[in-house]
Amino acid sequence: MATTSMDPQHQNPQHQDPADGLLDDPYGVYARLRETAPVHRVAGTDGNPAWLVTRYDDVREALANPLLSLDKSHALPGNYRGFTLPPALDANLLNMDPPDHTRVRSLVGRAFTRRRVDQLRAPVRGAAEALLDAVEPLGRADLIAAYAAPLPITVICDLLGVPEDTRPDFREWTDALVAPDPARPEKAREGVVALLAFFTRLLADKRKNPTDDILCDLIAVRDAGDRLSEDELMSLAFLILFAGYENAVHLIGNAVLALLDHPEQFAALRADPALLPAAVEEFQRYDGPAPLAIRRFPLRDVTIAGVTIPAGETVLLSLASANRDPHRFPAPDRLDLGRDAGGHLALGRGIHHCLGAPLARLEAETALGVLVERFPRLALGVPRSELRWRPTIRARGLVELPVIL
Repeated sequence: MATTSMDPQHQNPQHQDPADGLLDDPYGVYARLRETAPVHRVAGTDGNPAWLVTRYDDVREALANPLLSLDKSHALPGNYRGFTLPPALDANLLNMDPPDHTRVRSLVGRAFTRRRVDQLRAPVRGAAEALLDAVEPLGRADLIAAYAAPLPITVICDLLGVPEDTRPDFREWTDALVAPDPARPEKAREGVVALLAFFTRLLADKRKNPTDDILCDLIAVRDAGDRLSEDELMSLAFLILFAGYENAVHLIGNAVLALLDHPEQFAALRADPALLPAAVEEFQRYDGPAPLAIRRFPLRDVTIAGVTIPAGETVLLSLASANRDPHRFPAPDRLDLGRDAGGHLALGRGIHHCLGAPLARLEAETALGVLVERFPRLALGVPRSELRWRPTIRARGLVELPVIL
């Protein structure tokens, strides 16, 4: 990602910073960018120019700025060419502004209330224990494939009412979308086709054989009137599964690695499980699963930290950088489970604050609590230098996490 730092008057570039090593050392790169300037002209995730915002106060304010639209129709022609989903998967909350966003979110929001999510605590713990029962006799495991990935899939599929014998390998499909292989671009297209076919079949089956789950509730809303279009219904199902799965996998995996990197914090958590709720907040701040917020497009020229960004251009808000800003979090590069990490931006802010935040917290608390309790001597199964991160700046997650149990 090549960057050009801009002065506050949006004049000519002061200097260029190639920002090499963003995948290998994202927090080091973001630290340099924060120190250089609050807003940078960059080559975005789609290769086109974009504006990257890196400091906490600016990112926090921009997340709730109604002039920064999520609707791709407000992008300048040719300025944004992000991955295109078919309308049946793209009419979701990540591409909507009010009033459509308000309407759709209100219909699905009650499915993720704290009270309803708390009812899942025992089933989630049971699923976590069953997964660890399966690997304990082996003495070692890839904790991503054996634990961090299947646990959220189980939870989300149960929530949506996806029958167990029809649950395909969502990880393959989501990997193809989030971290496409440049050598095999057809895999992303194949993933989209597979997801669309899966949800088409699932909705048809739910209409024939309704059950007590979130998806059937949404179908009832859709079929009873005009509160949801058919595309919005399918896109909601896709978003709940995709976002709920993808982010939870990386949150759990990154948190485990952070504990293994900081044995004193591992020991503290093992000695006092009551630290778990605060620890999950710190894990999200320290190394969250989403380095960037969903891209935004100014409805008119906007000024961020003294830099004027023209209407329709792409704005990237770095959650990862904001959460390591030393002006907001002292000693931000240190994992501290006793820290008050409240106010971190890993889950967004304002009307686009993560809808599934209560579920994400429950899954992480349960997964980590059960793991630490069961395997107090957990250790890396390979040298730290051999671990590989997924080759994308859209998500922060490990390809594998081999451990000795």
